[in-house]
Amino acid sequence: MFFGGIDIGASATKAALIDDSGRLLGSAMLRSGVDFTGSAQKGMEMALAQAGLEAGQVDGIFACGYGRKNAAMAQETRTEIACHAAGAYHHFPQALTVVDIGGQDNKIIKLNAQGLRTSFKMNRKCAAGTGAFLEEMALRLDLPLESLNGLAEKATEEATLGAFCTVFTATEVLSKIRDGVRIEALVKGLFRSVVKRVMEMDIFEGTVVMTGGVAEHNPYLAEMLSLELGREVLLPPLPQLNGAWGAAILARDFRARQLASE
Repeated sequence: MFFGGIDIGASATKAALIDDSGRLLGSAMLRSGVDFTGSAQKGMEMALAQAGLEAGQVDGIFACGYGRKNAAMAQETRTEIACHAAGAYHHFPQALTVVDIGGQDNKIIKLNAQGLRTSFKMNRKCAAGTGAFLEEMALRLDLPLESLNGLAEKATEEATLGAFCTVFTATEVLSKIRDGVRIEALVKGLFRSVVKRVMEMDIFEGTVVMTGGVAEHNPYLAEMLSLELGREVLLPPLPQLNGAWGAAILARDFRARQLASE
């Protein structure tokens, strides 16, 4: 049996196809754009092509994310919280604190050893510490977004940034550029700002797993969080795909319960 998950975020759409053991067979990632329905359809078609499957062979598809109601091929929708939890627990079946750094918000999800959610918190107040924050800072620094991780890694110094707001941080960064602070030090300081915003959200318990597109493209953030916590922060395979993979896991489990009750 085969199952699918589609995660339509504000920035990117992710699709995943798995078999009944949870093994990834095909996936796709593309920009969501302004047509969520179209990007969901295209993403699932790309995943099907990679898996060598036809749409009729898929036994269930669940959707999550900002545009989850726009996924016409999905039978059910689930929250990002549930899907990121399921994806992380699939890879690390133990008590977890899941840190999902998204384009628009951050989430802290706590699971017990059985994979049941015990709590979650979400940062909805502003873009500080999110993917949008890093995108804005890259724009202000006139840097390609994909260059940030490498710059932070090779920094020998770190700029101290005191502002909490994206707008004020941009002003502070421009001021430090004027004072001659190196770009690498500024980028590492921006990464530290993201880590601090995340750590302020909750207490970290159990094994810590970082998911989401920001973690996938900036794995140095996980290293910095590891140093702050004094223990290793884990990354699942393809962190950006974690929500879609988790949605597919939930579709599989839902179908299994249906079969068991028949």
